[in-house]
Formats: sequence, C-alpha cells, structure tokens
Amino acid sequence: MRLLLAAPHSGAGKTTVSLALLLALRARGLRVQPFKVGPDYIDPTHLEKAAARRPYNLDGFFLDETGLLALFRHGARGADFALIEGVMGLFDGKDPRGEVGSTAQVARLLKAPVALVVDAKGMAGSIAPLALGFRDFHPGVRVVGVFANRVGSERHAEILKEALKALDRPLLGCPGLC
Repeated sequence: MRLLLAAPHSGAGKTTVSLALLLALRARGLRVQPFKVGPDYIDPTHLEKAAARRPYNLDGFFLDETGLLALFRHGARGADFALIEGVMGLFDGKDPRGEVGSTAQVARLLKAPVALVVDAKGMAGSIAPLALGFRDFHPGVRVVGVFANRVGSERHAEILKEALKALDRPLLGCPGLC
C-alpha cells in the first residue's frame, strides 16, 4: 500500500502530517518506508527517526522515469506501507503543469493516491473549491482526500468535513485535533 502527501504550497504541513502518519502506522505494527520527493536532505532526517527506516529521495530532475520507479521498488521492498512526502506545491516543477520534477510527476509514475495537505487556518467552506481544483487539474493524479492542518476547533473540523462531502473526498484528519 502507498500514499503520497502533497499540498498546494510549501509550508502547509506535509512534514507534520508525514511524521504523524509514520508514527501512527508504526504503532499499529506496520513496517513503513518513507520517501521524499526532490533533493531535500532536511525533512528526510525527521522521516527516518519516525519510521526507523532510511528514506529515499525520488527526484524527477535527476532521475529518469525508469530510475525513479526502480528506486521506489527497491526502497519499498519489505515494507507494508510506503509513505511519500511531496515537495513544494503538488504541480510545482520544471514546467507549469508539473509534468517534470514535481510531486505530481511522482504520483503519476507510481500510480499513488494523493492526500492533499491544506493549511486550513482561516478557511472554512473554501476548502472544497481548493480541493476540487487539485482533484480535477490532471487526470493522471488521483486526489483521494484531505488532511487539514492548523484547524482551530472541533467545530472548525466539522465545517471542513461537511464542505468536502460534496466532492466525495473525505477529511482524513487534522493533526492534533481530529
């Protein structure tokens, strides 16, 4: 099983959600293999501590598609769950549609479902059109749900959950709250 965490932009909380998921999955007895999109060397140190496994960088700038797939298969060997943390915004890469060097490229190549991590501070119903745009932008990228970061209260979480119902994309969680 695999899941890719992506966001509309940097700073939305992808690493926070990644760490929470890694720890939760390990607590359930799963062997979780972390991956990081791009050449990042800081976030992977945190991912390694949470997963107790060395993360691999999946970089569409430096690896061709065959190499990227081979590295993923090698890294995921022996794991029950592969968690891929994206970089920057989901479609941010070498070109405007995110075909090369982006988190979207990795999601497409790996056929990985994408959970969108949204900074929900100061947001309510607007989460739905935001998620809708990401869901529909590229047919090869499958957004399956949303994690909301910086949610202020249980009521705030309920509003976000209700807004996402119309899209048939669940609110998967709110770190530290739901």
